[in-house]
Amino acid sequence: MRLDRFLSDTTGMSRKEATRALHRSEVSVDGQVVKKGAVHVSEDSCVEWNGVTLTLLGPTYIMFHKPVGCICANDDPSHVTVFSYLDLPNPDKFHTVGRLDLDTSGLLLVTNDGQWSHRITSPKHACEKVYRAQVSEALRDEHVTAFAEGLKLHGDVELTKPAQLDILSENEALVTLTEGRYHQVRRMFAAIGNRVETLHREAIGGVQLDPNLAPGEFRDLTAEEVAQLAR
Repeated sequence: MRLDRFLSDTTGMSRKEATRALHRSEVSVDGQVVKKGAVHVSEDSCVEWNGVTLTLLGPTYIMFHKPVGCICANDDPSHVTVFSYLDLPNPDKFHTVGRLDLDTSGLLLVTNDGQWSHRITSPKHACEKVYRAQVSEALRDEHVTAFAEGLKLHGDVELTKPAQLDILSENEALVTLTEGRYHQVRRMFAAIGNRVETLHREAIGGVQLDPNLAPGEFRDLTAEEVAQLAR
């Protein structure tokens, strides 16, 4: 890897800023000051910037319990973001795996591994996502059938793919989807004349939100969870 890219990946600075740091003799490789960004560094190289040893962060996979009121963005001038909760060295290198809207809570995955997240979000992999919804109007068996057969959403041409609606009580249900349309769960309930009061994502690809995580808390995914989500 080029030294200027290594500096960018480990510190979050731009390539131009990395070049300036090199020209100011702020960077050393294996104890020797280096000024050229094209110099190659390996996993065994000891790179220091102003005396601080830099370590290249490998693939990272995070389970986050998203609270209501924060958005899935790296930066936003008007709202608290998911990344304000996460202790990440270079947040610009990370992204959320799909999104949850401002008023939705629950399981959110965060990673710096683009290929892994693509497998989860790609329609061809049909990754199941499970939501718990509290709704304003009573749920009936006919709604289970409607979800299973597909619904025409306002503004969309195609019906939704078959979805599973498990009624837990008159006004509460679990919804299992394999799609990821914009505000899909809320729009599906609107299509049957209902309104979502609260929405919480409980699982993605068979991986459940850790019950020990309070809203705003996070942990690394286990190796087994990472592998399960990549299937």
